[in-house]
Amino acid sequence: MLVPVRSLFLLLVIWMRGSIGALEQNSEESKTEKYEPTWASLDARPLPTWYEDAKIGIFIHWGVYAVPSYGSEWFWINWKGYKYDEYVNYMKSNYKPSFTYQDFASDFTTELFNATEWALLFAQSGARYVVLTSKHHEGYTLWPSKYTYSWNSVDVGPHRDIIGELSTAIRKNTKLTFGVYYSLFEWFNRLYNDDKLHVFLKHEYVDNKVWPELKELINTYKPEVLWSDGDWEAPDGYWKAKEFLTWLYNESPVRDTVVTNDRWGIGTLCLHGDFYTCSDRYNPGVLQKHKWENAMTIDKKSWGHRQNAKLEDFVSSAELIGEIASTVSCGGNININVGPTKYGTIDPIFVERLTDMGRWLKTNGEAIYKSRPWIYQNDTLTSSVWYTSKEVQTFHGKDNFTNVYAIVLKYPLKSNNVILGAFNHLYKNIIQITMLGFNTSLKWKPTENGIMVEFPLKNEIDRLQLNYAWTLKIVLSSV
Repeated sequence: MLVPVRSLFLLLVIWMRGSIGALEQNSEESKTEKYEPTWASLDARPLPTWYEDAKIGIFIHWGVYAVPSYGSEWFWINWKGYKYDEYVNYMKSNYKPSFTYQDFASDFTTELFNATEWALLFAQSGARYVVLTSKHHEGYTLWPSKYTYSWNSVDVGPHRDIIGELSTAIRKNTKLTFGVYYSLFEWFNRLYNDDKLHVFLKHEYVDNKVWPELKELINTYKPEVLWSDGDWEAPDGYWKAKEFLTWLYNESPVRDTVVTNDRWGIGTLCLHGDFYTCSDRYNPGVLQKHKWENAMTIDKKSWGHRQNAKLEDFVSSAELIGEIASTVSCGGNININVGPTKYGTIDPIFVERLTDMGRWLKTNGEAIYKSRPWIYQNDTLTSSVWYTSKEVQTFHGKDNFTNVYAIVLKYPLKSNNVILGAFNHLYKNIIQITMLGFNTSLKWKPTENGIMVEFPLKNEIDRLQLNYAWTLKIVLSSV
């Protein structure tokens, strides 16, 4: 039987619409389901360039533990869990017997907290991103979480949405990227501890607390760093980490720009994640194959604020600059922690360190931001020298050069020159050597084991206020 031409035409149109619709659906699915809930798939995700280029972040540990401000941010578990004598005796000496940790929350007043002042300080420090603790192991959230009733910063304490205020101030007043820290577990959460009693075969805590709360946090504040912690008691299967990260990378509002770390359950540390942390204050001193971050503290003994800190407990400005140089040289980012007071202020010693860092980066940031590791990290002869590099397309009209930055951490007071062993076989490729902040070309010459670079006169360096570390910019022709 012959089919009428009109019918054939209608059938063709229907078929084409179906085919186009299927193609569009497949296209949409490919966009929203790019990553699968396997480590092989998740680990294949490219690292967002902004994080690789940023290099320097500010970490902020702030919560109810800022009220006792004693020992560390682990105050609650040290007092009520481990029952350390130091903490038990501190409470006996200063508080009535019936006082509970929850009672501290009403004194977490934050009346002097000014989010704009914080944002401007962090921008002045030279940092490129900020990570605030949204919830530490105590379970107290710095936003009005629907899943943490009466134990959050709006219901008890300051009655303020801390995350909302700081994220808004940072985005409005600076070019910094905003991120959050989130502790997966909570020391005294009944749901978590019941799951733990069942050897993590139950998922009540994850299904009813962690997942919905994390999604609320991401959807509401759109942080572009998600710094996970508190994972180490349970495997990643309990946390349903792969499933969550699949949602984060495929469907969340920050799917294209967010970065996460490696703390997603037993067996993930230093193995999975956009960047590895491996341990607190991790700085291996050698080049790593995978992107990593040195999360470190200005107060050497605590992440949170503590009133019993001593001057010698704080890293000096020179030590902080040295930590930046060695970290970035080996391919890492550095996340520098400050612990605010319960009032919402940042102690002057933290401000001083951040301000000194900012001044140094204003002159030497060319050697840090958007840099990449060179063929050497630490100099072969002078151990106080760390290298970074940048590929440049032109130099004085010529093509294909490399800027190598030698960051000298110890000033050569006796000789006023530095020996660089890394250039033993490269000195013929050197086009020019200058010091950042002192634009005149420096004198140099080959030696038996490398090159000797003569520093400018010390009084000139002091006049220009070049402090803490001195960066030699060495222009190399293509090797």
